Amino acid sequence: MSDIKKVVLAYSGGLDTSVILKWLQDVYQCEVVTFTADLGQREEVEPARAKALAMGIKDIYIDDLREEFAKDFVFPMFRANTVYEGEYLLGTSIARPLIAKRLIEIANETGAQAISHGATGKGNDQVRFELGAYALRPDIHIIAPWREWDLTSRETLLAYAEQHKIPVEMKQGKSSPYSMDANLLHISYEGRILENPWSEPEEEMWRWSVSPENAPDKATYLELTYSQGDIVAIDDVACSPATVLEKLNELAGANGIGRLDLVENRYVGMKSRGCYETPAGTVMLKAHRAIESLTLDREVAHLKDELMPRYASLIYNGYWWSPERELLQQMINASQVHVNGKVRLKLYKGNVIVVGRESATDSLFDESIATFEDDGGAYNQKDAEGFIKLNALRMRIAAKKQRK
Repeated sequence: MSDIKKVVLAYSGGLDTSVILKWLQDVYQCEVVTFTADLGQREEVEPARAKALAMGIKDIYIDDLREEFAKDFVFPMFRANTVYEGEYLLGTSIARPLIAKRLIEIANETGAQAISHGATGKGNDQVRFELGAYALRPDIHIIAPWREWDLTSRETLLAYAEQHKIPVEMKQGKSSPYSMDANLLHISYEGRILENPWSEPEEEMWRWSVSPENAPDKATYLELTYSQGDIVAIDDVACSPATVLEKLNELAGANGIGRLDLVENRYVGMKSRGCYETPAGTVMLKAHRAIESLTLDREVAHLKDELMPRYASLIYNGYWWSPERELLQQMINASQVHVNGKVRLKLYKGNVIVVGRESATDSLFDESIATFEDDGGAYNQKDAEGFIKLNALRMRIAAKKQRK
């Protein structure tokens, strides 16, 4: 501990990280630098500054990372149509490498020997933060209080806060019974009644979307413009990456889109039940596959689909900064050069329905060949006979031998 003179703490200003801040000061007797990230969680981040100042912190970083998060992390992930275990759009997972990156940058700027986070020893986030940190700075020291201290519950944290006169703002009115994490891409809910996989979430839990039953009876139509695999405009209005997420969250959430109730396999070995709201991501996945269906070569598209589960696992398990993820990303990015055009969607009562797609420059769809009408000789149907026989050859040989 004597080697640790300064530590950078990922700090939200809530109960957990406020206790961690004081604990670091007392146990490690070191200077603490706080870092608070605005990732679009729809909560005020500036109050964290006042709380940190009240606890004697001199170096306070509060960073607006919304555009970087959307542009350099969310968009590259969606170029791969990334889904973990068939359903999860990785809203929490994709935010962690950016936080790890910024923690290391601040440690380098301030001369800190260590970083610290509030992730527990049971979850995935400890792995994601720390794998990212070690990849970016191999000699960094990492302090994970939940793996060191004897504070094991909210009650013990509150008692510690009271003992050490740590200001903790208690939420007024009915508090949420869930552990929640939010950013521009999604909001997650875990804990309490959700720990029983048989229990249906209460309607009051959901924050970003109406229920499909209460969604409007009239559909919402919109057009998304793509350039090299990324959305650059909504209804012909140019949008930054962060603005794309904000607008799609609003439109899709109002139509009951983006809810997910999932039991997933954590990297640390246990199964966990969580609920997620990802309105924008649900729209983005559907629309991106639609524009790719028009512009990607068949074998390229199929290869991407084969590699996607591996890519998704790398992100879920915390390997964003690994050489294998970066190698896969180069291939994914190269596949998107011709993914340009527009997708028209209908949002209706929890459904994202593709009703049109076009690409003036990169469409591989040839109506003159695909038509059921006279194609003027563009496609010789007789060619199919030899194609079928050649592909059936191995099966015909095997069938003849089996008969003998």
